[in-house]
Order: sequence, then C-alpha cells, then structure tokens
Amino acid sequence: MGIFSFFNKNKKQDLDKGLEKTKQSVFGKLSKALIGKSKVDDEVLDDLEEILVSSDVGVQTTLKIIDRIEKRVAHDKYVGTSELNKILKEEIADLLQENTANQVDMFEISDTQKPYVIMVVGVNGVGKTTTIGKLAYNFKKSGLKVVLGAADTFRAAAVDQLKIWAERVDVPIVSQGMGADPASVAFDALSSAVSQKADVVIIDTAGRLHNKINLMKELTKIKNVMQKVIPDAPHEILLVLDASTGQNAVEQARQFTLATEVNALALTKLDGTAKGGVVIGISDQFKIPVKYIGIGERMEDLQLFDRKDFVDSLFD
Repeated sequence: MGIFSFFNKNKKQDLDKGLEKTKQSVFGKLSKALIGKSKVDDEVLDDLEEILVSSDVGVQTTLKIIDRIEKRVAHDKYVGTSELNKILKEEIADLLQENTANQVDMFEISDTQKPYVIMVVGVNGVGKTTTIGKLAYNFKKSGLKVVLGAADTFRAAAVDQLKIWAERVDVPIVSQGMGADPASVAFDALSSAVSQKADVVIIDTAGRLHNKINLMKELTKIKNVMQKVIPDAPHEILLVLDASTGQNAVEQARQFTLATEVNALALTKLDGTAKGGVVIGISDQFKIPVKYIGIGERMEDLQLFDRKDFVDSLFD
C-alpha cells in the first residue's frame, strides 16, 4: 500500500530555490577557479577538491569523487574545463545512486505494517519536532490516520511544541508530561494507535548526546517496550540532522548510528545554508538512505528526497 507522495508541480521549483545558496557557493567558487584554464589538470582538480571540502561534502567523499574524475581524465586523455560540470554531476549522481538504490517516490508498506511506526531521533535544535509535524501533515493530507507520541519527556518545551503541532495538523497526541518514562509514553501511543486503527504512529524521543551509553539504553528500552504492542516496531528509525551545521551533522550521524539502528535520514534547513553538500557526504559515509530534506518553513517544504531532482537542482 502506498502511503504518500510529496510530489507536486511546484516541487522542483521549491527545491531549486532551497538549494540556491549551496549552488551559488559551489559553482561560484568553481567558475573563479577555472578562469583562464582550458584543461582539467592537477591544479584544477586540487581546486575542485578544496571547493567540495569547503561545501561540507566531506574529505572522504570528496577524495572518492576526485579519484573517479581523475580516472575519467586519464582514460579520455584530454578533458576540457567546459566538460567538468557535466562529469562532476554524473559522478555525484552515481554516488547517490549507490546509496539510494531502493529509492521510490512514495512509501510502500504491507498490510501487516499497520500502524507503521516511526521513531524519530536527533539532538535538540535540528528541527526534529518540526519535521514530525510536517510528516504528520503530509500523511494526513494523503488520507491516513496519524497518532503522535511525545516521548521526549526530558524537556517540557519539547512536549508543548509537539502538542502545538498536533493541534495545528489536527491529529491526536499521546503525552504524559515532562519527566515521564519515555518508554511508557511510547507504549501508550502505540496502544492508542492500535485501538484507533491508525495507519501511522510517530514517536518523538529526547536528543541528548552528552552520554552515549544512557542514550543507547533509553532508545533500546523504548524499542523493547514498543515491541510488546507491535512485535516488529519500530519499522523506521529516522535521524533528523541540521544540514546548516555541516560537519557537526556528520558527527551527530556517527554518534546516533552507534547508539541505535538508524535506517532513514532527514536533513533540514537546506534553504538557509551553503553547506548542502553535506547531503552527499552523509549519504556516502553512512550508507543510510536520505529520505527527506527540509527546504523551507512551510509544511509542504519537507520533501521526499529524490537524488535525480537534487543533482539536477544543484547543477542546472
């Protein structure tokens, strides 16, 4: 059963606008580096390497891209600088393809995965609660019944913020207030979702990284308790990252993937940063599919990640 598609006629235009700062940064620097040069040589590749690293693609991923381009240059003997954009676009697209091989335009779940359980993780301030609200909006817009669970009980503000989103989207929320046992909230949320015959339940969790062992224990406990209600829950562990933090987002991805079995990523705030290259680096380094990208404040501005559209917007 297909859950939803974020596709609409304005999607590509919104994406172009959202990636504008990254595009200007990367290609503005590249244009300057290529002035007066006609051939892709070692100097041009050194400049390209510096540009990609400064755009938060990451050293490891940048070196992989440069190596691929070097091999093409060596094979073709002569590659003009006018061809560099095309080659770079192809190599980045291929790299993303390797890490999103099973990408589809909408979620596919079986009838045995109802309610579909999403546990959302991420540090405070990355847009985690806002992403949950936008997800709930889009699920509901497609005609599905959604239940939210406020299991980030470490901060009263987190519970209150999620309640505001629940009211705004008009979906039910299960909460017990600040200081409650997060696993107990998750249990109640799943129980409520089952009794209401909901299609999707989204569980917010606390985003503390100061003690990785405690984080791991808490997330494991939440998962174990949820499985008492739905044996294969959660179906999706979604890590939300703030793209504007660049390499800090990479480090957060590293910590959370060590703490729990993250199987989907959402990168927010792409519209306000020139560091959009971090999408490429994180996808490559962690081999976890980027499912969503946030490109604005509106509820419609959470898009299902499409690698082809992403690369096209970056290079057009």
